[in-house]
Amino acid sequence: MTHAQFDPAARQALAVSAVEAKTRKDLTWQRIADAAGLSPAFVTAAVLGQHALPEQSAKAVAELLDLDDDAVMLLRTIPTRGSIPGGIPTDPTIYRFYEMLQVYGTTLKALVHEQFGDGIISAINFRLDVKKVADPEGGERAVITLDGKYLPTKPF
Repeated sequence: MTHAQFDPAARQALAVSAVEAKTRKDLTWQRIADAAGLSPAFVTAAVLGQHALPEQSAKAVAELLDLDDDAVMLLRTIPTRGSIPGGIPTDPTIYRFYEMLQVYGTTLKALVHEQFGDGIISAINFRLDVKKVADPEGGERAVITLDGKYLPTKPF
C-alpha cells in the first residue's frame, strides 16, 4: 500500500543519517543511484527526502548505507516536499539558483509561453541532469538540464 507523510521530520532525520553513512562509506551519489537502478538526480532527491523510492530501490539504498527496515519504509513513503525553508536561501550554491531565477525567471516564462502557450513545465514528469564539462576559456562549466513535460492550461 502507498502511504504519504504528514510531517517531514522523520524524512529529514533519515536524510541526515543517510548522508552521514554516505560520507562514512565514502560513496558517491552515482554509486548509490547505481545500486537503486535509477538516475543520480532522482535517487539523490529521494535520499534527501524529496521523492519516494520503489521498494527494490529503497532496499538497495538502505543495504548499501547500512540503514534499517524503518529507513526502507520511510524511503518508500511519499514525502512532504520542499527542502528549503522560507525566505531567501543562504547556502551559496542554492542561492545562485535563486539568483538565476530572479534574473532569468521572467525570461524563461516568456520563452516557454511563446513557444508552448499558456501552461506549466511539470516538476513531476521531470528529468534533471548535471554534467561537468571543460570550458574552452579554461576551467570547468556546469551544464544543468531541466527537462519537464509541458502541461497546457485547460479551460473549464
